[in-house]
Amino acid sequence: MGSGTQAAHGWLGEFVLLSALWGASFLFMRLGASEFGPLTTAGLRVALATVFLWPILLRHGQWPALRRHWRPILLAGVINSAIPFALYAWAVLHITTGLSSILNATVPLFGALVAWIWLGDHIGRLRWVGLALGFAGVALLAWRAPTAIGFRSGHAGWAVAACLLATTCYAVAASYARRYLTGLPPLATATGSQLGAALALAVPALWFWPAQPPGLRAWVAVVAIAVLCTGIAYILYFRLIAHAGPSRALAVTFLAPVFAVLYGTVFLGEAVTPWMVGCGLVIVCGTMLSTGLIGPRKR
Repeated sequence: MGSGTQAAHGWLGEFVLLSALWGASFLFMRLGASEFGPLTTAGLRVALATVFLWPILLRHGQWPALRRHWRPILLAGVINSAIPFALYAWAVLHITTGLSSILNATVPLFGALVAWIWLGDHIGRLRWVGLALGFAGVALLAWRAPTAIGFRSGHAGWAVAACLLATTCYAVAASYARRYLTGLPPLATATGSQLGAALALAVPALWFWPAQPPGLRAWVAVVAIAVLCTGIAYILYFRLIAHAGPSRALAVTFLAPVFAVLYGTVFLGEAVTPWMVGCGLVIVCGTMLSTGLIGPRKR
């Protein structure tokens, strides 16, 4: 018992830090996309993250692994970063960052479903109940989705759909990684995937570059989301998997919305409704059931 407590102290700080960083990504996306636009924000995010991660990759001698497996790694970046980052950058312009972060908590929910369809993962009766509960929470949340600050508030429904499409991309990417990237060095996968995303978004990011030069706040937000919420967060995530296990690493998804809602309330003046909180709890409970994080213990 004592050793387990000491082990928890070893990774608990990184767990909270990673949750705080990923929760902040929604705030930074909002600040960046409001001036750069969604596609340019997403493109800069992955390009700067690649620049940040590349020297670390070379220092750890993982370039040969990336060079040998560059095709599946770059494709993973398109699915796991380019598409969802662009979708979220657009969505946070039309719904609150808190709502978008709660929807992001459905990633493990969709992950379990995609793994069942694609990889044949077994889903027991209790996990099916969790899937149904989680999707019910999403439906209720979307039904009364609060509109965002600013014009085009009528696009809130489409913004919710964009978030769910992004979480589906994350789910597909997870199963894709299990099938094609298992055994590859995590740093090579992380760096290569950001490079693949940067290549995919290069032309759209330049094409939609804003005519009005973005201000300092937007640049700081983009650099922060690239370095802190993407580059450093990837390193922390893989360290957490190694030290605490994949199940505990997965639980970051549930804590990140707490920070996102807090940031949105403090820095953007966003309202948090009881409906959002209630639906968020339903989604989290359903997701934990569907992923096996809670349930009967095996003897």
